[in-house]
Amino acid sequence: MDKFRMMFQFLQSNQESFMNGICGIMALASAQMYSAFEFSCPCMPEYNYTYGIGLLIIPPIWFFLLGFVLNNNVSVLAEEWKRPTGSRTKDPTILRYMFCSITQRSLIAPALWVSVTLMDGKSFLCAFSINLDIEKFGNSSFVKGMSETEKIRLLARIPCKDLFEHQEIRVAATRYIKCISQACGWIFLLMMTFTAFLIRAIRPCFTQAAFLKTKYWSHYIDIERKMFDETCKEHAKSFAKVCIHQYFENISGEMQSLHRHRSGKDENGDEDEDKRSDEDKLLGIRAQDDMNKLLWNWHTCKPALALRKDQMDGENNSKLNGKINEGFNGFANGHAHETKKKEWAVYYSKV
Repeated sequence: MDKFRMMFQFLQSNQESFMNGICGIMALASAQMYSAFEFSCPCMPEYNYTYGIGLLIIPPIWFFLLGFVLNNNVSVLAEEWKRPTGSRTKDPTILRYMFCSITQRSLIAPALWVSVTLMDGKSFLCAFSINLDIEKFGNSSFVKGMSETEKIRLLARIPCKDLFEHQEIRVAATRYIKCISQACGWIFLLMMTFTAFLIRAIRPCFTQAAFLKTKYWSHYIDIERKMFDETCKEHAKSFAKVCIHQYFENISGEMQSLHRHRSGKDENGDEDEDKRSDEDKLLGIRAQDDMNKLLWNWHTCKPALALRKDQMDGENNSKLNGKINEGFNGFANGHAHETKKKEWAVYYSKV
């Protein structure tokens, strides 16, 4: 359990590595699911096209939505999009960057599913077998006396090995459609790879400064949310601890005073230090209404992104640094700065 907990904490601290790992697992899961999936074409003209195209489209949509569900940044994006403006303005470029980042990771598993499906060719064969010209694949004399409806039903049985009697025509038609399907698969892979190359190669050439800005503030929003959650957890833990201690002190006041009288001073000192640390972690919020108000204000009016520093501290630090530099320069040159001498005049009276 300890090793698992350490691994989980490491993945939480490295959000980008964690999401890349999830995307890789989803991609492997999509390939494994397709290999374990039992393809069963209905071999009926009314359902072949729906089944074949549905197998090519519906699982990628499911994987795409699953990628959004497993990505923790979706909630961050939704909160940043729907929050009131307050003292902090919203930047559409940051929201766009976060959405594009989530979308890119979610597209990996669907793209792999579509590629594997096209390379295999079964769904393509099931969907488009009724569009074949059977006369191009061998002796088709048995088709001459059939009507159009019978021909379509015969072509719909090509994906099913047990239902189509003429195996030579079936093998030739299957190879023809699978060849087209694999060509579409390679074209799809080439398009996806070329698009990814263009995104990575062209984007830094035009909008590098804007990209760095949006990347920085998107990371800031994620880190701010994590630190706010951690601070709330620490406050809740300290609040519960102080509340329980006060409850026990009120109930067993006499017994606790007797116990303190018998114990030594070091124990009392340790208890006082623990209480002080818990009191410090409360950060001045000691009531339920105050905490509810704080959380409401954090949601409705987040503070502006402009850190302030006390002016007096800056002036004092500058004066102190100036004196230190003057002293250092004086000793480095072999002499010290001359200090102003004060003259005193003393007058005595004989009265």
